[in-house]
Amino acid sequence: MTLKQRDKKHLWHPLKQHQLHPESLAIIKAKGCILTDEDGNEYIDAISSWYTSMYGHCNDYIIEKTYKQMQQLDQIMFSDFTHEPAIILSEELIKILPEGQNKIFFNDNGSTAVEAALKMALQFHFNSDDKRSVFIAFENGFHGDTFGAMSVSGLSVYNGPFEEFLIDVKRIPTPDGTNTEQVLNRIEDYNLHNKIAGFIYEPLVQGAAGMKIHNANGLNEILKFCKQQQILTIADEVMTGFGKTGRYFASDHITTKPDIICLSKALTAGLIPMAITSCTQDIYDAFLSNDMAKGFFHCHTYSANPIACATAIAGIELLISSEIQHNIKRISQAHEAFDLKIKTHPKVKSTRHIGVIFALDLNTKMERYGDLRDKLLKFFMDRGVFLRPLGHTIYIQVPYVISDVHLQKVYQVIEQALEIV
Repeated sequence: MTLKQRDKKHLWHPLKQHQLHPESLAIIKAKGCILTDEDGNEYIDAISSWYTSMYGHCNDYIIEKTYKQMQQLDQIMFSDFTHEPAIILSEELIKILPEGQNKIFFNDNGSTAVEAALKMALQFHFNSDDKRSVFIAFENGFHGDTFGAMSVSGLSVYNGPFEEFLIDVKRIPTPDGTNTEQVLNRIEDYNLHNKIAGFIYEPLVQGAAGMKIHNANGLNEILKFCKQQQILTIADEVMTGFGKTGRYFASDHITTKPDIICLSKALTAGLIPMAITSCTQDIYDAFLSNDMAKGFFHCHTYSANPIACATAIAGIELLISSEIQHNIKRISQAHEAFDLKIKTHPKVKSTRHIGVIFALDLNTKMERYGDLRDKLLKFFMDRGVFLRPLGHTIYIQVPYVISDVHLQKVYQVIEQALEIV
């Protein structure tokens, strides 16, 4: 039996209706930006496997650093112990995080990083004798699949069966450069009638919404208002973090910095699961007390796993290297050239790009998981490119190590796909 056939016996895949799509492609090897299936077919990973493998799959430098750590210390509980990889990671990460971040809390994945952030915000106010229970979030945002993260997400296609169990969230439109005053008025009204604990947002780019890019100045005004009202600001940089927007973090494009930041995905370069929730010293200090109950009693078994920490340290070393920074600029410039070429195509409704992220909206109506989306996905895969449309949005987020030849092939396949839409 093939791997594809054996898969169907026991496995349940995420974001998939198995009645309609019973088969999954079996990948046996990944190197650089190339995925190889069990039949020997190769595919350019043009979305870095959900924005994780940004330095390329099975990066030799990261593997070497990870293997070295595996021989020294594998797993140790982090509630009673500490270790050098966690300490070094905290030191190196604080150097590149937006100004004001000073404490590092470890999680397992993006959803749990958000979950910890929401609990931090709620307990921060509770510990300060100012109990607040409502959050503000953008419309169409996505922050994960655990209950808190699901609550603050605005894509109801994922949340339908669970709506009655979710925490209270008030939604606002993303700023587009013309609606800042209206958005601020809505927040002011929410704040007048609710006890708002925090505002969670994807800075500049809403990933699952279709790589929608919003206005930095408008977002800055929202953050300034929140700061004035002691509403904690939570930047979900799980997707945008570690260079994807052309800077280390999307929050670097914005003057007013967040109180809390959620990190995962490219944090460990797609090699090992891990996440981080960072925060300011003021937030950390609110949990210091002679009263044990005021401590942050939230924990994951694999918190600060030494092997994952070593992987993350290696990733940061690559991120700040001149080679990777040059590659980010190279890819960004290539996206800009492709944008000029493609944006006037009659089948293209709109385009946008920032850093290594490029997206176009097709000038046709499509369901998020409909037949045309499936047709496009198959079209791309048949031509050796892994692109995963989000509804009528085709987006690119390639590994920083992709060659110009492979990048041009991604563009060419997208152009070809426009002829079948």
